[in-house]
Amino acid sequence: MVTIRKAEKKDNAVLASLIRAVFDEHNAPHEGTVYSDPATDNLYRLFSVKGSLLLVAEDEGEILGCCGIYPTPGLEKSCAELVKFYLKTDARGKGTGRELMEKVMASAVAMGYSELYLESLPQFSRAVSMYEKLGFRTLNHPMGNSGHRTCHIWMHKVLREE
Repeated sequence: MVTIRKAEKKDNAVLASLIRAVFDEHNAPHEGTVYSDPATDNLYRLFSVKGSLLLVAEDEGEILGCCGIYPTPGLEKSCAELVKFYLKTDARGKGTGRELMEKVMASAVAMGYSELYLESLPQFSRAVSMYEKLGFRTLNHPMGNSGHRTCHIWMHKVLREE
């Protein structure tokens, strides 16, 4: 049975490895992405920032994936960035990703956010399709300053009207 919980310090190495494995699997660029971002090796510390949250999906002690929100510099206070949405290969297509996303979106609303922004890559087209099904709309330009200059897909979703 899959459980969803907040990321813990002990998850750092497993999450960094999972994220980089997904990039390798999809032949996604390493430079200018989360792959080469030093913060990827200590996500627990990164997500200790006020207004952030990282959730992990776990099954019998095995981490299957993660998804979070972060108050990225340059975004309006009402908007968080949806970040670190990655699933192990064998966890995909089973509803785990959708459950993670729904819990993160509900948490964002509970934390006072009314909008979410995300950045992605063409290599992650299945995830982009999921975002579209969940109501994200494509933008023609980035928002905020994530520092991930290689991402060229930008999306936005209104969670609730102000």
